[in-house]
Amino acid sequence: MSAAVWNKLKELEKPSLAQIFAADPDRLDTYATGFELGEEDNSCAILFDWSKTHLDAAHVAAFEELAEAMDFSGRRTALFAGEIVNPTEGRAAEHTAQRGVGKEESVALAAECHHRMAAIVEAIHRGAMGEVKHLIHIGIGGSALGPALAVDALAREGAMVDVHVVSNIDGCALEQAFAACDPATTMLAVASKTFTTIETMTNAESALAWLREGGVDDPFGRVVALTASPEKAMEWGVDETRILPFSESVGGRYSLWSSIGFPVAMALGWPDFAELLAGAAAMDVHFRDSDGMANLPLRAAFADQYYTRLRGCQTRAVFAYDERLALLPDYLQQLEMESNGKSVKADGSPVDGPTAPITWGGVGTDAQHAVFQLLHQGTNLVPVDFIAAIVPGHDLALDHHRILLSNCFAQGAALMAGKESDDPARAYPGDRPSATILLDEVSPVTFGALIAFHEHRTFANAVLMGINPFDQFGVELGKAIAKQIEQGGTTFDPSTEALLKRAGIA
Repeated sequence: MSAAVWNKLKELEKPSLAQIFAADPDRLDTYATGFELGEEDNSCAILFDWSKTHLDAAHVAAFEELAEAMDFSGRRTALFAGEIVNPTEGRAAEHTAQRGVGKEESVALAAECHHRMAAIVEAIHRGAMGEVKHLIHIGIGGSALGPALAVDALAREGAMVDVHVVSNIDGCALEQAFAACDPATTMLAVASKTFTTIETMTNAESALAWLREGGVDDPFGRVVALTASPEKAMEWGVDETRILPFSESVGGRYSLWSSIGFPVAMALGWPDFAELLAGAAAMDVHFRDSDGMANLPLRAAFADQYYTRLRGCQTRAVFAYDERLALLPDYLQQLEMESNGKSVKADGSPVDGPTAPITWGGVGTDAQHAVFQLLHQGTNLVPVDFIAAIVPGHDLALDHHRILLSNCFAQGAALMAGKESDDPARAYPGDRPSATILLDEVSPVTFGALIAFHEHRTFANAVLMGINPFDQFGVELGKAIAKQIEQGGTTFDPSTEALLKRAGIA
C-alpha cells in the first residue's frame, strides 16, 4: 500500500513556491503555527513556519495517506506505551517517560531517578561536597552533545557551576578543561550508559590522575557517575551514593532528560532543569495527541520526505541565528543521521529509497559569508531550517539583534524569491525552500520543546520510511577495528598498514 502512495506522490505536479503562495492566500494560517507553552497569561511560544516549503494540499493529503499506510498512529502509540520499538535490540525507547509522558511504571521510575538527582544537585549547591566551582563532564556522543548544547544555550550567564564538557579522546580537549579548573574545587561527572566506553573511561582515568596530582586525596570522592550500569560504576570505584542511574530503555542520543542531564542541572539549578523537562513534555503531548498536518513534527517529516524522496535532496541545512544555539547543528547531526542513516527497514529488508539526508549547518551571519553562495546559486537544492529568537541573549544595543533577525528573515525571502539578471553570474534562481522556527526567547521551557520537536520529527521520518531509528550498529565496526589495532596481531590493507607504520603505532 505504501508503494502505491509513493507512486501517487511522485506523479503529483510540483508547483513553484511563488505559484503555491499565489494559489493559497491563507497559506500562513495552515503552514505557520504557534506552539504555546506555559500559563495563558504568561506563555512562551514557538512559531513553526513551514510555509516556504513546497508542501501543498495535494502533497499533504498524500503524505497523510502514507502515514496511515505506514501505521504512524500505531507506531506512535507503541512508542508512548513503552512497547518494543527497537526490534533489532528488543527494546522500548522511553525518553518521553523521562519527561513524565509514557508508560505509568516507566514514568514513576523516571520520577524516582529525578528525585535522586535533584537531591544530589541541591546538596552539592548547598556545599555538602565542599566548595564546587567547576564540573568536568566526561562522555561521548549523546552523553556529551546534549549536555554541551543545553549548557551553552542556557547557562552562559549566572551559571551556578562552571561546566566543561569533554568528549574527544584527544588529550588536548581534556587539557583545555584542566586549564580552566582548580582541582580543589572541581567535580567530575562520568557519563556512560555501559560504563565501558573506551574514550570516556580513558578520559576519566586521566581526570582522576589530574585530581590526584592536584592534591585531592580521594579523587573518587569527587566523581558522580551517570549510567544505566550502576554495578559497573561501583566496580570502577564510584560510591553507590554518587551514582545516578537511568533506564536501559533510554538511548544515548535521547538521554539529555535522564541523569545525563546532571551537568545541565548543576549549571542551571534544579528548577530550571524541571522547566526543561516541562517544555519537552508539552511537545510530547502535542505529538501524541495531534494528527496529520496539525502534528508539528509530522508536518516537518512530510517536508523532509518531500525533499529527500521526491526532489532528490541529499542534504538538509540548519542555521541558528542565535549564538546560544551554535551547537544545535552538531546535536542534530547525531540525532538525525545516527537514527535514520540506515539502508534496511525495521524488518531487515532493503529500503526502497533514500533515508536520512546529511544534516549540516552553522551559525547565522557567519554562515552567510561561508556557505550561502552555494545555497543561493549552487546546483544543489538544499532545504534550510532557520532558527532564531525574538528576545536577544545580550544587553547590547538592540541594533545587534535587529540586524541579526533581519538577515535571518531576508535569507528565507531571498531563497524563495530569487532575482533575475542579464548577467548570469548575478542571477538567483529562487524557488529554494526554507522553514523557520522562531522562539519568543531561549529559555529552559522553549529549549526543551525545541529539542523534543526534533526527536519526534526524527521518529516520524523513520515511520514514514519504515526504518528503526533507535539502533546504531553502523558505529560499531570502526570501533572493533580500533580495538584490533590496539591489541596488535592483525594485518590490514596496505594503506592502513602504511599509516600505522608512519605514525609509529604498528
